[in-house]
Amino acid sequence: MLAETPDPPYYAVIFSSQRSDVANGYDETAERMMHLASQQPGFLGVESAREEVGITVSYWADLESIKRWKAQAEHREAQRMGREAWYANYRVRIARVEREYGLGD
Repeated sequence: MLAETPDPPYYAVIFSSQRSDVANGYDETAERMMHLASQQPGFLGVESAREEVGITVSYWADLESIKRWKAQAEHREAQRMGREAWYANYRVRIARVEREYGLGD
């Protein structure tokens, strides 16, 4: 499902990852993070896909909302587990969305 975002500008946090062989607790934590993120002020939506490389794009109203989410206590613990166990490699990219269009536009 595609996220329903407002008219730009807004921000996208692009999380690209390659998983390690460790799976213990990953699925439950990922589900919890999706739920928790959706409750954060400034959260606009999320889109995610996984094959050999996982890509999750979350959309945010402003940079301050992204900063608060990065610092949220449960999210910080999930980040630590990701670094220590769940990911062989990852990148986080933050971009300002200036324009969007789709079918019917």
